[in-house]
Amino acid sequence: MERPGRLRAAKNMVTAGIDALVICGGDGSLTGADKFRKEWPGLLEELVEKKELTAEQKNTYKHLNIVGLVGSIDNDMSSTDATIGCYSSLTRICEAIDCIDATAESHQRAFVIEVMGRHCGWLALMAGVSTSADFIFIPEKPPSENWEAEMCSIIRRHRDMGKRKTIVIVAEGAHDLALKKVTPARVKDLLSIDLKLDTRITTLGHVQRGGRPCAYDRMLSTLQGVEAVHAVLQAKPDTPSPVICVIENKIVRKPLLKAVEDTLEVAKAIEAKDFARAMHLRDAEFAEYHNAYTVTTATGTKPEQKLPKDKQLRIGIIHVGAPAGGMNASTRAAVAYCLTRGHTPVALHNGFPGLCRHHDDQPQGSVREMSWLDVQGWVSRGGSEIGCNRALPSDDMPKTAWCFEKYKIDALFIVGGFEAFTAVSELRKARTEYPAFRIPIALLPATISNNVPGTEYSIGSDTCLNALVDYCDAIKQSASASRRRCFVVETQGGKSGYIATIAGLSIGATAVYTPEEGINIKMLARDIEHLRACFAKDRGQAKAGKLILRNEHASETYTTEVIANMIKEEAHGRFESRHAIPGHVQQGGTPSPMDRCRAIRLAVRCIEFLEGSATKSKGDAVTDGTDCVVIGIKGASVVFGAMEKVEKEETNWKDRRPKDESWLGLKTIVDTLSGRPKPEDCCQSCGRR
Repeated sequence: MERPGRLRAAKNMVTAGIDALVICGGDGSLTGADKFRKEWPGLLEELVEKKELTAEQKNTYKHLNIVGLVGSIDNDMSSTDATIGCYSSLTRICEAIDCIDATAESHQRAFVIEVMGRHCGWLALMAGVSTSADFIFIPEKPPSENWEAEMCSIIRRHRDMGKRKTIVIVAEGAHDLALKKVTPARVKDLLSIDLKLDTRITTLGHVQRGGRPCAYDRMLSTLQGVEAVHAVLQAKPDTPSPVICVIENKIVRKPLLKAVEDTLEVAKAIEAKDFARAMHLRDAEFAEYHNAYTVTTATGTKPEQKLPKDKQLRIGIIHVGAPAGGMNASTRAAVAYCLTRGHTPVALHNGFPGLCRHHDDQPQGSVREMSWLDVQGWVSRGGSEIGCNRALPSDDMPKTAWCFEKYKIDALFIVGGFEAFTAVSELRKARTEYPAFRIPIALLPATISNNVPGTEYSIGSDTCLNALVDYCDAIKQSASASRRRCFVVETQGGKSGYIATIAGLSIGATAVYTPEEGINIKMLARDIEHLRACFAKDRGQAKAGKLILRNEHASETYTTEVIANMIKEEAHGRFESRHAIPGHVQQGGTPSPMDRCRAIRLAVRCIEFLEGSATKSKGDAVTDGTDCVVIGIKGASVVFGAMEKVEKEETNWKDRRPKDESWLGLKTIVDTLSGRPKPEDCCQSCGRR
């Protein structure tokens, strides 16, 4: 915008009584906003001289406060782990590639897919991880000088191993080490001519910007919007313009101009061919995801990565508990990593009962060594391909130990929820009696409830949230069309209110009932009175559909149907109330990209941990206990928690959840945004304010 445009903007803002701006955009928008703030006194002075504003107006609005929110599908802003819109864009890309997969598989074709990202390869990298693409091109990490031969070698090897399709993902800003642009057409020619593959190019273009926002983007933008208002209210004339960021799952403020400068440094590093610095300037997760992608696609192509024979392990892989999105993606990553390193991955089908009862069934038992081809295509599949079961090893501990010894299990990788956590605890305690369990054990939390101690995030919870948000969107559409209708929706989540709270934040729920807080008659009276006031004020003029979310274990007495009937009774015909129970729909179908990516990252880390712990003696395993762990995400860091410590210090065994739940503070924000009355502001008997 030129200065005359900024003059007009300043006049319009003063006339409208605006003295603060919250800007959501990329680095260009945020830089322009900060410039606008710096020019503000001069703009007002000029408007007074032109007699378009009065001196009194100038003095009243002499300071302008600016707060930035980063909206960018490329996730290219430094100082933040995620930008608003990036995961929704990644969802569009993965949906498109999942659809393309069917054609590629049936016709044995190769597809070259171009995605956005001029200076940032985040979308291309994460899409490559999420869809198990054969090769990716990103600006920060160009391929080797001999990339044509390298790419053809990897793809030829994958085809020789039995893969029927080929997917190559190219960021629009991709180039080689000499900064020569790598185009989809160039890649297509290589695949068509050198490998004789029937190849197509698909450019996704602005499809990546559209569609419904995913649950994570809704949550992120809501929390950052709240923080932006706090920042505006707390700002002083000399306060530098802040940008609202998310770092280690926490909403924080960073200097706006410094964030923009750091972002531009990446482009400068790429231009200077300093690709190591470009990778360093991205967050730590970026490099780790790139490593996970590289190692899981290198199977059979890099023999130098194999360990010596005496260090190769037979690693058991088992799913315990209910199915969750990302279980199959984690298994595929574990298998691919094992084979790259020379280990033997052994699937233990159908949980511990399958291991004990059907291990030697004919013609095929439940204990099966896995090949690279066995797990191809699993990354986008929901449920559990090797079967999961809630039963615990304590149901038949001697037989479980006998099977471990019979099949020479050197290490165990368990994927699952609180049942899996309990199973690992049982195996750890049984080590004194059963030497077969004195092996490295790693648990990857996977449950829609997100209630496993030792981590703030369990894979499967994001898939659940997306399924629930989609369901609630449809319900809310019905409620809004009917104008005067309230729906009470029951959510899963066990005795943890995580799913209900985050979904409530994402859909704008009127109230959320959780097991942590419980439900009582006075609470219901306040909420019913609040609904009465909302519908009375609206008078049917707006789309006034309301949603209330209730966790399935929030109360034994006040069930979802009971609450809906109470609201209907107290409405006295002025509005309607219905209840809805999505049930197992919440387990989701296709796993979300976030669940896929995190499952792969954590699975690789788990197998690396098992490798490093395998050198301990059987005796050390009993006395030490540090080789029996749960992997977790705390903040942005991946941590391994020793099971014995997590069990004693972090676990609420009675309610099957962590003692300290990191998300609890978000419940207050849900209530504030909905205008839900506080107990102290209402009459204790009738609930009225």
